[in-house]
Amino acid sequence: MAGVNKVILIGNLGAKPEVRHLESGSVVANFNIATTEKYKNKAGQLIEQTEWHRLELWDNLAKIAEQYLDKGSQVYVEGKLRTEEWTDKDGVSRRTTKIRVNNMTLLGSRGGSDTGNKTAATTSNANQTANSETASFEPIGENPDDDLPF
Repeated sequence: MAGVNKVILIGNLGAKPEVRHLESGSVVANFNIATTEKYKNKAGQLIEQTEWHRLELWDNLAKIAEQYLDKGSQVYVEGKLRTEEWTDKDGVSRRTTKIRVNNMTLLGSRGGSDTGNKTAATTSNANQTANSETASFEPIGENPDDDLPF
C-alpha cells in the first residue's frame, strides 16, 4: 500500500521570503509561516499556541512568493514533508524538516486589510492558479474584461 505525505496549512509569514536564483535558472524561496491554535484549558483560561513551519517553494511558486508575499501575509499552502540531513562546519550532524509547497493561495495580509490586488484564489480552474505546474499567475481583480456583477 502506498503512503500519503500531504500537509495543508493556513498561516501568516514571519518575514519576507528569502529568494535565490540558481545558476541552473531555477528559483527557490524559503520562508516561515505561523499557525496559531486557541483553546480553553480545564481551568477556563484561553491558551494560544503558535507553531512555526519552514516552507520551500520552487520555480513559478517561488517567483509568485517573491512578488506578492511580505511579512504578515496570510497564505494557504499544500505540500509534502521533506527532511534534509547534513553535517555542519564543526562536524555536527544536523537535520531539518521543511514543507515542499506544490500549491499556494494568497489570502491577504495579517490585519485583514487587503493590500490592493494582491489577493488570489487558487482552488479551481475558474480562478487563476498558482501551483508548481502553472506558468502564469494573475491576481483576481486585475482582469478588466471581467463583467461579473459580483
